[in-house]
Amino acid sequence: MNSLKRLYSWTLDKANHKNAKWYLSIISFAESSFFPIPPDLLLIPMALASKTKAIFYAFICTFSSVLGGILGYAIGYYFYNTLGIYIVEFYHLENSFSVFEDYYKEFGILIVLGAGITPFPYKFITIASGVFGLNIFLFIIISLFVGLFNLLPIPLLDGGHIMYFIIRRIFSNSLPEFITRVYLAVGITIISFLFIVVTYNDIFYK
Repeated sequence: MNSLKRLYSWTLDKANHKNAKWYLSIISFAESSFFPIPPDLLLIPMALASKTKAIFYAFICTFSSVLGGILGYAIGYYFYNTLGIYIVEFYHLENSFSVFEDYYKEFGILIVLGAGITPFPYKFITIASGVFGLNIFLFIIISLFVGLFNLLPIPLLDGGHIMYFIIRRIFSNSLPEFITRVYLAVGITIISFLFIVVTYNDIFYK
């Protein structure tokens, strides 16, 4: 636990480094397959420090995450028994493959779309996708789509978090509580609506 805290502090410190964008890229890449600290820890303070570059930083994060996802896929496809299994065991996810297989049988490659609403972290999905041989080209396209969608300024998504903290900075961290509640309610409503639409289509249009 202490080593994880040190790693957390080390990552957070890089937000103020002169090469912060490179650290953001590396951490986003690594987090998609093995690194335990999410890149949001860098992305949010970097976006707040330079609002004009917030979108640029967000694209760095997304593009690097997709590249890291390809590495995770390769680990699952080529090196699961020699490397991937240790990553999966580290996160105590070795018993999740049967559940993932059930999801894959029902939803196919679209399981990658559900990275944010399934019980699996994205790094597990990248490795498991390789293990089960999901179509690599569709995997890349959907991963890129999910990454870009995640940047939209919708509450509960990364883009929404960035927008929220920028708004708080504008109001000198004294944002009225009712605005926060409304902001979160809007996000929950949008995400819930999308989930209902996808579920409805899956049930009635198979």
